[in-house]
This record gives sequence, C-alpha cells and structure tokens, in this order.
Amino acid sequence: MKTELLRFNGAVERDPAIDTWMNEHAGELGTIAHRWFEAMRECGDEVRELLHDGCPVACLGDAPFGYVNVFSSHVNVGFFHGAALPDPDRLLQGAGKFMRHVKLKPGTPTYAAALSKLIGAAYLDIKVRVENG
Repeated sequence: MKTELLRFNGAVERDPAIDTWMNEHAGELGTIAHRWFEAMRECGDEVRELLHDGCPVACLGDAPFGYVNVFSSHVNVGFFHGAALPDPDRLLQGAGKFMRHVKLKPGTPTYAAALSKLIGAAYLDIKVRVENG
C-alpha cells in the first residue's frame, strides 16, 4: 500500500523568510538551529526551502524531508519520514506514524556525526520516495 507524499507549495531555492527567522532566533539556540538547517541546505542542488508552521523546512522540490524549530530550552531537528530512518545511535524521539525529531540542548552532546548521517539519510529517503512516486 502506497502512502501519498506530503507536498508543500511555495518551496524556493533560498527563502528570505528563513533568513529573517534565523535572525529572530539569535543566541545559543538560534546558532544550533542555523547549523543544522545549513546541513540540510547542503544535501544537494535540488534542496528547496520554505517557512511552514512557523519553522524552516527543507524539501526536495516540494516534498519536505527535514525542519528545525527553536523552543525555550532546546532545538528540534525533525524529519518528516523519521520513523523510516536508520537510527543506530538512537537519537530520534517521537511516536508518530511518520515524523521523528532529535532534541538538542545547549551544553549537552550533539552527536554531530550521527545527526549528520540522519540528515543525509532523510534526504536520500525523500529522493527515493519522490523518484518512485
């Protein structure tokens, strides 16, 4: 049974609204969010972005694969199909049917290599989903 892909209208190569969002989220949490959203932007030439539900979202074309969001004491780095991602380091949190996130707090380990692998895996996963309809 195939599941329809979530699609967002309005994704562009570089959304100025995201730069504004980043400027509004200065400080330690903003720096964390910016770092990991940049990692999503660097996944490939086809990455597009938009602000959705108040947070930066990275897409392959119009199909989202990741997002960042800043809360009062942490940052979520989230994945739209996170439940399907390999997570040998057990970073992913959440119990939804599809979405998962990694919670990052200042002053705690980020497991940067593992999180980078998750971002890469999310990008490759959405590529396969888009290419296979």
